[in-house]
Amino acid sequence: MTVPIGVDPHKATHTAAALNAGTNKTIETIRIDATLPEYRRLLAWARRFSERCWAVENAWGLGRHLAQWLIAHGETVTDVPSTATARVRELSRGGRRKNDNIDAAAAASVAALHGDAAPVEAEGASTVLRMLDERRTNLTRQRTRTVNQLHAVMRELLPGGVSTDLTANQATDVLRRVRPSSPVERARKELARELVADVRAFDARLKANQQRMQDTVADSGSSLLDVVGVGPVVASRLLGRTGRASRFRTAGAFAVHTGTAPIEIASAGKSRHRLSRHGDRQLNNALHTIALTQVRMPGTRGRIYYYDGKVAEGKGHKEAMRCLKRLLCDHVRRNMMADEQRHTSGAGPGGHSGATTKSCAAGSTPHASSSDQSLPEPAINQITAKPAPAA
Repeated sequence: MTVPIGVDPHKATHTAAALNAGTNKTIETIRIDATLPEYRRLLAWARRFSERCWAVENAWGLGRHLAQWLIAHGETVTDVPSTATARVRELSRGGRRKNDNIDAAAAASVAALHGDAAPVEAEGASTVLRMLDERRTNLTRQRTRTVNQLHAVMRELLPGGVSTDLTANQATDVLRRVRPSSPVERARKELARELVADVRAFDARLKANQQRMQDTVADSGSSLLDVVGVGPVVASRLLGRTGRASRFRTAGAFAVHTGTAPIEIASAGKSRHRLSRHGDRQLNNALHTIALTQVRMPGTRGRIYYYDGKVAEGKGHKEAMRCLKRLLCDHVRRNMMADEQRHTSGAGPGGHSGATTKSCAAGSTPHASSSDQSLPEPAINQITAKPAPAA
């Protein structure tokens, strides 16, 4: 019988508990420091169980390093969300007590019951893309704050300020014509020059970041770049935050993960659907960007077969947009699944019959299931400073 070993990770220490899957009782526990020598001691302790698997709580957070180290040493590791261990503690006896040993045993219990635990794989290109996407998000936010500060300084330096679409080159030209008449104005002009230099630096970093994204996506052999509305930035977000597409058993499961599947509310013979505000909002944002691009480009299949079709049926523009996002979610998953199968089989680009490079509804309008029903407008946070080049 396989012995699940649950791990409750912390910044400085990790606590592991081996569980008897048959009786759901703890066999033994161990506490180690978060260091490589202690990792080796943990693995030596675990080798007394010939058949074992690891259940690490928050394996993509505080448990990332230990989980990846175990995978590198040939161990099987699953990720257990903290919400799952909380439910186990809630349903178990003990008066809602909580400590590291109980949390580790709860993680092992989730793995033994085949609950919400998800397999953890070795980091690869998707991890690189996710880091690049997070880096771009931070750079964009910092650039936005710098530009806002520059506009505030220029408004104090010049009557009426400057145009909102001011570029770094235009700001330099404007500052060149400014003749400060007091020490305060000279200080403002010098500060504005520093801010312009910061904006130029952010622009250069964003450009280099996008180039790295493009190279990484190209090296991965993804066909997402062939979809209308998908550029290197959007593709990096889709691949980085999705990881292995096959980890979602169905298209509906992926739609729930992206927040594009509506939530059914049914009671007493009445049924309706409302907008889901859960799921990965960054993935939802990427799908929204693709949908906007296709809607604004007449002749794309997304607009012809779904957007225009839904509007012709009497649906509003917002409802049609939500239907398009739901369809794009399925199409993106099919492309990623096809790429994954092609890479697994060792075939080159186009070597899998399921691969497609056409954008959006390639065939006739698909039948609308319950997850295609339209809903109120989602709350989308646009965090990309320049969405046009990104898509």
